[in-house]
Amino acid sequence: MTKLDKGSVGRRAFLKTGMLASGAVLGGALSGGKRTFAQANSLTKGDIAILRFLAAAEALETDLWQQYAELGGVTEGTPNSYQAALMNLDGDGLQYITSNTIDELSHAVFLNGYLESQGAEPVNLDQFRTLQGSKATGAQDIGRLTNLMMLNVDTSWYTRYRSTTNPDFGATFPQAVKITKRTAIPRTDADFEGAHHIQVIANTAAFHFGTIEQGGSSLYATLSRKVTSEEVLEITLGIGADEVAHFLEWVDFAGNGVQPPVAPVSDQGLTFPNFLTKGPLFQPNLIFPVPCEFISPHLPHCAIIRPLTNKFGGARAAAKFLTDMNLFAGQPKEFFTILQTMADEADAATRES
Repeated sequence: MTKLDKGSVGRRAFLKTGMLASGAVLGGALSGGKRTFAQANSLTKGDIAILRFLAAAEALETDLWQQYAELGGVTEGTPNSYQAALMNLDGDGLQYITSNTIDELSHAVFLNGYLESQGAEPVNLDQFRTLQGSKATGAQDIGRLTNLMMLNVDTSWYTRYRSTTNPDFGATFPQAVKITKRTAIPRTDADFEGAHHIQVIANTAAFHFGTIEQGGSSLYATLSRKVTSEEVLEITLGIGADEVAHFLEWVDFAGNGVQPPVAPVSDQGLTFPNFLTKGPLFQPNLIFPVPCEFISPHLPHCAIIRPLTNKFGGARAAAKFLTDMNLFAGQPKEFFTILQTMADEADAATRES
């Protein structure tokens, strides 16, 4: 198993270790094996189910972030046009992508390591690393778990966090931009051509970054309510807070793609308009969650992560959310069955006294 250094991981060290290219950083058995839930040292079955679903989610998240980092993160030499388009959104964007990737990998490796330390089964999805990734210069020629080239990006988070209403109380939100079956990375070197073409790909990625990290923020917060062990709660709260930190950066990042000088920009039927003309629900620099309904509509509004209920933020909801995104296009039926089973087990967990 590849492990992170105990100390800080520098940009150069990270690149030289080849962690971005690793397709097998998550050790342990996917299912079966000699150890069972009942044989875990101190954790409840529910706590283990939660940690295993989170380990799977982090493996999937690491896989997609690795693809972004290979083509749009910190690299040696002259930046490609995709990197340049991402830097149009933020001059530090390449470092943010690389740093986000390092964080997600650390989450995945830690969660599996913790499961093993407790005598529980870790998660290994390597048998599903069969999807074809980008063929553009810079992308690794390895099997992938996720597909970033046919995405349906749910952008409703953009208006949700600027609204005083809450999905847990039945509120719904419009899509900020309708992104259907679009690529978020260059598929071949041909995609590096055309200033508007590559900028729209980068903008699609920017909204996908926010989509992924807001989903993770709600998932950790929702599952934390089911945890029994104080140590497991420390883990879910600690990692969940990091997901929130990621989300806030990508809110700002995506907002830079829908205001001048980048926006408006169009390519092949997809337009990122200038949101400065669309009112407060679309205000690009409103990056912190607006206070909203919480606990009861009769209480004062409070700025929170939302949603926080199983219906929208639990494991099943997360699995459906990722699947509906077309993120797993090309995976076999067995993959979806295993993902759904782990989600069911995590959502079935309850806090025990």
